[in-house]
Amino acid sequence: MLRLGEKVVIVADAFEQNLPVGEYGYIIAYDRNPDNAFDYVLRVPQVNRNFFVPSGDVDLEEVLLKQEAERVEREALIDYALATHNEKLFHHLMNGDIQAVEEEEETANDVMSQADFIKQVNLRAWI
Repeated sequence: MLRLGEKVVIVADAFEQNLPVGEYGYIIAYDRNPDNAFDYVLRVPQVNRNFFVPSGDVDLEEVLLKQEAERVEREALIDYALATHNEKLFHHLMNGDIQAVEEEEETANDVMSQADFIKQVNLRAWI
């Protein structure tokens, strides 16, 4: 649940009430009526109006910025994989397994000798 006075962005218009999608607004009240589909009363200064909105129609600005940054990062990695002809990275990006690539790089860099491996196994078995 969002706090009062929090700055949000209108991301959808589920009930087709001509909400200004993409505009900023501020939560000025909660709608606590259980028979009502709306969760918040939103003040949009750009159009100088208040709107009743469900929680799915609004999102925090920080969350939207984070999602956009992740999207741009993913697109940049895809461009890099295509430019360097890195087929393995490209397939992992397209399948959504970016963490698997990072884990493979870490395991490739951390090669243990046989004595170190036995020492780690004995240490974990003793604990």
